[in-house]
Amino acid sequence: MAEKEEKNVKEAFINPIDKDKIAENPHLLPYAHTVGGAVIKPIDKGRVKGLALSAMYEQTDVQLDQIRKQVELLAQQAQAIHDRVRISEDIYQAEMGFKPLISHTYHLYKKKDGTNVLSMVAPTEWGTKAPYEFTASVRLLSDHTWDIISDEPQQG
Repeated sequence: MAEKEEKNVKEAFINPIDKDKIAENPHLLPYAHTVGGAVIKPIDKGRVKGLALSAMYEQTDVQLDQIRKQVELLAQQAQAIHDRVRISEDIYQAEMGFKPLISHTYHLYKKKDGTNVLSMVAPTEWGTKAPYEFTASVRLLSDHTWDIISDEPQQG
């Protein structure tokens, strides 16, 4: 008897929605299948690719700019080391009447005959005019290279 009632219930149900107005697989439709559904617009693939390319170029330009700055910094550091080597060679070939001490400041001059002289006297301490041409003020570092403090005479 229960089976008969179930059968009657199934037969009695009539779907009020017209089969011509519903989709078998609404999730596969390229548009909203209900009035309240989200608007689905086709993707402009060319625009999406163009925006992605633009973002990629911008990001790589930023990264390349960072690398360029790093290369410039390395070149400046290499030049500074080269300058230290050059000035160290000049100082060790120069006349000096004393033993230089680490972390002390000294002054390198060039004589008229082209030889160098290392002095404890600064360009401003000579009075009216130094007897030699000023080259650089330097400081002896612990590795026995010289750091260029200034290559211009200080105004006193």
